[in-house]
Amino acid sequence: MKTDPWDQKVAQVLVRPLVKMPVTPNQLTIFNILVALAGCWLIAIGSPLAVAWGATLFALSRFLDHFDGELARQSGKTSKLGYYLDYVAGGISFGALFLSMGIGFSQSLLGGWAILRGAAGTFSAVISVFLNLGIDKASKFEEGEAIGYPALAGFELEDGIYLIAPIAWLGWLEYFFIAAGIGASVYTLWTLLNLLKLRSQTGIS
Repeated sequence: MKTDPWDQKVAQVLVRPLVKMPVTPNQLTIFNILVALAGCWLIAIGSPLAVAWGATLFALSRFLDHFDGELARQSGKTSKLGYYLDYVAGGISFGALFLSMGIGFSQSLLGGWAILRGAAGTFSAVISVFLNLGIDKASKFEEGEAIGYPALAGFELEDGIYLIAPIAWLGWLEYFFIAAGIGASVYTLWTLLNLLKLRSQTGIS
């Protein structure tokens, strides 16, 4: 049986007070998008202080990403709109992150390459949304546990995004940007291969 990652376990506890409040999961999703976009706007400014706070806000938004789903499960307010909105939120957040880093670092030694790398990362983030939706759909026709993120000791691969905050405070976000651009392409390819594997197993075209 798959064990929930640590950040999700914490979210399960913190979201409980909201269950009896007039707050909907979709409202939390929209709030989370706004937090992520605010962080990306600060990163795009490019000054060290703005970048540091922007990265911190973005890391916070990734933690808050668990709240809408947990609220939906605990309150029984699951919906098809919420399901798709959650995927859209992820695509917008990561797409904006790459774009903002591209803009922010375009005045550095990377120059115009920063814009191109940011655009490539944004493209990967958007494509990954559709690939993950395809995996989710195909998994419903496959026996056993659906393909998820690689995990170890309660931490998933995606949890590495939390490191963006301390990395930015140390002034190393430009190096993170370069590595993340490569990682985004690798992740998109990994997701595509998983989707093709599932489709071959289930016969879905």
